[in-house]
Amino acid sequence: MEGKLSRVAQTLKPSPIQELSHLAQRCNAINLAEGFPDFPAPSHIKDAAISAINSDFNQYRHVQGICDYLAKLMKQKHDLDVNPLMDIAICCGQSEAFAAAVFATINQGDEVLLFDPAYETYEACITMAGGTPVYVPLDPPYWSLDVDKFRKSFTIRTKAVVLNSPHNPTGKVFTKDELYAIAGACRDMDCIAITDEVYEHITFDMEKHSTIASLPGMQERTIITSSLSKTFSVTGWRIGWAVAPASFASAIKNIHVKITDSAPAPFQEAALTALRSPPTYFESLRMDYEAKRDFIVKILVSIGFKIQFQPQGSFFVFAELPENCPLSDMDFVAELIKKVGVAAVPGRGFFHSAPSSTEPSLGSARNYQNRYVRFAFCKSDATLNAAAQRLGELVGSNGCLKM
Repeated sequence: MEGKLSRVAQTLKPSPIQELSHLAQRCNAINLAEGFPDFPAPSHIKDAAISAINSDFNQYRHVQGICDYLAKLMKQKHDLDVNPLMDIAICCGQSEAFAAAVFATINQGDEVLLFDPAYETYEACITMAGGTPVYVPLDPPYWSLDVDKFRKSFTIRTKAVVLNSPHNPTGKVFTKDELYAIAGACRDMDCIAITDEVYEHITFDMEKHSTIASLPGMQERTIITSSLSKTFSVTGWRIGWAVAPASFASAIKNIHVKITDSAPAPFQEAALTALRSPPTYFESLRMDYEAKRDFIVKILVSIGFKIQFQPQGSFFVFAELPENCPLSDMDFVAELIKKVGVAAVPGRGFFHSAPSSTEPSLGSARNYQNRYVRFAFCKSDATLNAAAQRLGELVGSNGCLKM
């Protein structure tokens, strides 16, 4: 019956990363691949969810208080005036908010610019909407934006730019100059920006997250998407939102209702408690993740990985394979799972554009897109210590990688 599938369904295939996840499960590998915490969520928000369930908040529900408080936070953090009744849509996680934003704005034949490497679900959403993804490569090893290359990627069909900062997989926080350049191009070309800001509270080394919507002329052309998932270690609760001009927000709400009707009611109640967390919670979160980043970076460097760019945000390290490693990213990760029982993600799954032949980091004939591996450090100290011990087994007595 495969012939009965839609063209869209036939284009969506399992990725090699999924196959490696199955291998990791069979080998009982420590999971540094998937971006979810393996430690408990904060007690105060779990208690709020339990209380909501016990209070029978178990039916379809829209908690306006979340929108009210999000609007307040947008004013405090970004000086944005947001109407809580008109400009916010609560969705089932950032993933649905992003998909609904794409479905609300992209028509058949529209082009959407993305920065490469990119999180893989963006392309799927754009393709399902009938749009065409167009990738603008970020230049390694610092993943900097070539503004001239970016501007030349626009055509008369360009409708939107997708911006993820802090960035998955690299951990990059886009600089103020880069944000101004992206904003200027959006205004000049009359395009919208669709953002993914789920790591907004996880930044390091005094870096601060800024939304492009706060730049001149951008609030009226920006759809911000984010969620509780990363900030509060509740990736399974599926509470996210889109903040956008009223016409966009209304369309996103309508699409959300047609697909899922409403986000989980008790977790919406708990979301309000989460958003009201004191400043000390967010500072503690940042400091804890910065310590975890420093730990995993130190371990990876000690076994030969090249980390010229230290993550500025998110909870991923995008590390370049050691010089003495002859394996590609896919082969290395497979061997890593089988030999020492640690799972990571091959970098190639995040790349979509052809590398430039003039890229200085290529060195030999190696393709840099096959030389990166993503490690997630959103794990307990016990998990990270166990992974560090296993990773240490990769280094032989001569100091070279045993692969």
